[in-house]
Amino acid sequence: MSPTAVNENPNGIANGVAPNGVQKPTTGNEMLAAASEARAKAISTLPAEGFDWRITLEGKVIAITGANRGIGLGIAEVCLANSAARVYSLDLLEPTDDFLALQKRFTGRLLYLQTDVTVEESIQAAVDKIVEESGAIHGMIANAGMTKHQPALDFDRPQLEKLFNLNVFGAYFCCTIAAKKFIELGVKGSIVITSSKVSDGPNRAAPSAPYGGTKAAVRNMARTLAMEWSKYGIRVNSISPGFVRTAMTYYVETAPDWDLKMQYYGGMPRLALPQELGGAYVYLLSDCASYTTGIDIPVFGVVGAW
Repeated sequence: MSPTAVNENPNGIANGVAPNGVQKPTTGNEMLAAASEARAKAISTLPAEGFDWRITLEGKVIAITGANRGIGLGIAEVCLANSAARVYSLDLLEPTDDFLALQKRFTGRLLYLQTDVTVEESIQAAVDKIVEESGAIHGMIANAGMTKHQPALDFDRPQLEKLFNLNVFGAYFCCTIAAKKFIELGVKGSIVITSSKVSDGPNRAAPSAPYGGTKAAVRNMARTLAMEWSKYGIRVNSISPGFVRTAMTYYVETAPDWDLKMQYYGGMPRLALPQELGGAYVYLLSDCASYTTGIDIPVFGVVGAW
């Protein structure tokens, strides 16, 4: 066969028949009919008639990775305050005192499963346990992550692998394992990935090229998975926080030029509380976001400060 012939038939389809023997539509009407059939088989996220349009997580079971502290714990608190039936923290580290205090406030509704999100089997076991205990899972927040601030020229491969293994591969497997469980259970689930403001630009406060790369990766991942999984009624979005007051950002407000940056770059002259991100996550997890997928919500009040 000539090179020209190969280029004319890149998908191996001959006379409208694919290699698996399925007849392909060849006319405009056949293509319209095939598209209509595909739409009929897709699972719609359209709310039922008489839907209560409150933004609430009432009755929902939510998993959040890395929720024993920091941003994850703040998100958990806001989910619980908005009536989530149960929130599970999937974390490798032991619960903090703050976690235990929140657990006491929401008795029986905040739970912890020790999970290594860099290991697929560990994520799968956690998701299976959630369904076993609670009967369902409705939302997955792939939040666990790490950063390392140093010049790009100083990174060695083991440091890069550790960063990408948690921030990118961990998020990816949390998404895919949750999606498979949603499909298995017939749940129109929601997945939210925690990205970062540095996913679309440099961090002026500290060098973080590899970290920014991981967050750009998961931001794109969310949009692509949203496209792939919409037919299952699964929504996938991301949220890009700016500077949030956690153990990872302790140095920001103590920098000698912090006040100067606030003077010239504008924005809110402070770091966010983790809970201030929660409303965006609650919206995306709620059924009120039934037509919201493939987007990134930026939450960074300190505009231009880095």
